Amino acid sequence: MRFVNADGVRLYVEETGTGDPIIFVHELNADYREWEAQVRWFSRFYRCITFNARGYPPSDVPNDPSLYGLPSVVHDIAAVLRGVGISRAHVVGSSMGAYAALHFGLMYPDMARSLVVSSVGSGSPPGDRAAFVAEAEATARAYLELGTRAVAEVAGRTPTRLHLLRKNPRAFEEFLSHLREHSAEGKARTLLGYQARRPSLEDYKHEFSDLRIPVLLIAGDEDEPCLETTLWLKKTLPNAGLWISPNSGHAINLEEPDAFNRAIEGFLSAVEHGCWR
Repeated sequence: MRFVNADGVRLYVEETGTGDPIIFVHELNADYREWEAQVRWFSRFYRCITFNARGYPPSDVPNDPSLYGLPSVVHDIAAVLRGVGISRAHVVGSSMGAYAALHFGLMYPDMARSLVVSSVGSGSPPGDRAAFVAEAEATARAYLELGTRAVAEVAGRTPTRLHLLRKNPRAFEEFLSHLREHSAEGKARTLLGYQARRPSLEDYKHEFSDLRIPVLLIAGDEDEPCLETTLWLKKTLPNAGLWISPNSGHAINLEEPDAFNRAIEGFLSAVEHGCWR
């Protein structure tokens, strides 16, 4: 474990294993601990790097919400890789982290060997934009007014999260326990500076059409807020494959860790052996 400096913000980083590097980028309602099932699996053959985003202790919690969105979240991935001496890596992102991973491919194409983009797209369809922004702003206010523990009980039990509860109550309770520990200020600033202000992925149609990095798109078939954009990305990204997990919601890496890991393992193997596309 160590801290890496990213433009004056300290980010908490953990490394496990040796081999070709993989960096994991977590979602809004998770932190580096939610990648444990992936780290245990892939660290047998890969060098696994996990980190907490800015706003998620023990990483720093900057005061200015404008420091939480693009391009800072993308520069943070590069800063972590450079900080641990890696010039190029596979990038695995979930939801908010998948949004950053896609932009990492655009901004740092020479550092991305491949991209795994899971559960991405909430708020991107034009008809969803206003409601998505309003919800992000309302949730930010709730964090500041009610505190993390109260909001966690609501944010952790949305319809696309309850699949985990039905499949694995113990894993769901562990997920909730981590969510209750998050910083209220960090989550509020992330929601205001990142979630509410990030552009729609559809605004990057031209850029994504030119992205040649191998991409594996992953979606749960019952993750309704993400399905439309994931299918749009499949049509737009020239080097993307799509794996849909049946009977699954938003947190596929927690709901179906074995299937999730095997899908990624097959993708990485194809990339490394020159067999992807």
